[in-house]
Amino acid sequence: MNAHKDRATSRNTPVSVIGLGPMGQAIAHTLLTAGHPVTVWNRTASRADGVVNAGATHAKTPREAVEASELVLLSLTDYQAMYDILADATEALAGRTLVNLSSDTPDRTREAAAWATGHGAAFLTGGVMVPAPMIGTESAYVYYSGRDEVMKHHLPPLTRIGTPKYLGEDPGLAQLMYQAQLAVFLTTLSALMQATAMLGTAGMKAEEALPELLSTADSIGDMLRAGEERPGAALDAGEHPGHLSTVTMMGATSDHIVDTSTSLGLDLALPTAVRSHYRQAIENGHGSDNWTRIIDSIRKPR
Repeated sequence: MNAHKDRATSRNTPVSVIGLGPMGQAIAHTLLTAGHPVTVWNRTASRADGVVNAGATHAKTPREAVEASELVLLSLTDYQAMYDILADATEALAGRTLVNLSSDTPDRTREAAAWATGHGAAFLTGGVMVPAPMIGTESAYVYYSGRDEVMKHHLPPLTRIGTPKYLGEDPGLAQLMYQAQLAVFLTTLSALMQATAMLGTAGMKAEEALPELLSTADSIGDMLRAGEERPGAALDAGEHPGHLSTVTMMGATSDHIVDTSTSLGLDLALPTAVRSHYRQAIENGHGSDNWTRIIDSIRKPR
């Protein structure tokens, strides 16, 4: 009986969602489908129409949305938007938990956690690592950080959104992981467009080029894992064995990419940035080390 009651309670936990862009709407729909009473608010009221038609309650004000649920999810442009929206609702924050899924810097995230605590609220940082259409699917996952007991208390509804990956008590850590993941993601997107533009100068359409380029992007993880039993262990140990690839070899390749892009009249921002990492490592006497040695100049730029 108790186990059944716990399941019913977790299923029916009220949740408020503030911010109804594509991500906020997807989260609200997912929670509604899972049986949670959902209250929503958005600055542009019409964006709530779809989720209200699906069963959500439309709060007239941010304060009303906060007061409706113990758990309040924020899906906004940045952390300043949280302050702007909740400026008239701070008295209602006591006893609530704010889960901010917005993007910003780790330092601003820590400041926001202190702000929430100062108003009597618990705070969790969240970083959603899938696009809106994947929310609630088996592929969805979200990084969280903040107080462990707060995370455990709200685990059932948070799990509805995607598999939670808890990183620890520091509220800035989930934000840092989110930004690190985006650094990989956005750089890869730019690289794909750079490569597509290169091939386009020879008349190859994107429809032909992208399948070939994406196969390379898909295989990079396997390539990097193939040389190490525990990826990253040598890097942590400060070891950069150059038996498979060297800074000099990769640096020469980066030179060729810059030369090719130059001859084709393309933008050089990305290829020259990559080349600069290898040139600095060579200047520092690490040409025979593995390409991972470029992390030195990233950690301590000139």
